[in-house]
Amino acid sequence: MDILTFRDYCLSLPLTEETTPFDETTLVYKIGGRMYACADMADFSWVAVKCDPDEALRLRDRYPEVTEAWHFNKRHWNGIRTDGDLPEAFIRKQIRNSYLLVVRQNVTPRSLREEIMRCIGTQGLPE
Repeated sequence: MDILTFRDYCLSLPLTEETTPFDETTLVYKIGGRMYACADMADFSWVAVKCDPDEALRLRDRYPEVTEAWHFNKRHWNGIRTDGDLPEAFIRKQIRNSYLLVVRQNVTPRSLREEIMRCIGTQGLPE
């Protein structure tokens, strides 16, 4: 996966917002004002995604390319190497899972969360 593919995929998820709150090279993708993915444009060797804590541990144990995300809450965020052996479909799946996790658990108020879920139901999520 390259940075353009990553960016295009994140922007294909309904109601995604692209921001650069940290610096001019770090892309941050949000849904409902909450971050679900992050990567550096200048050095696209990893992406950070939110993950269920138990699933995060399973993925870290199984794949050497999946580690704790640097500068993020180590319990809830995984760092995924983009220059390893993981297939692009696996990385897309982790981004999609992060997006859904954030929508379901972090987006407030509830009315906004419900609106996003309706939009997802109408548009569906890309694979």
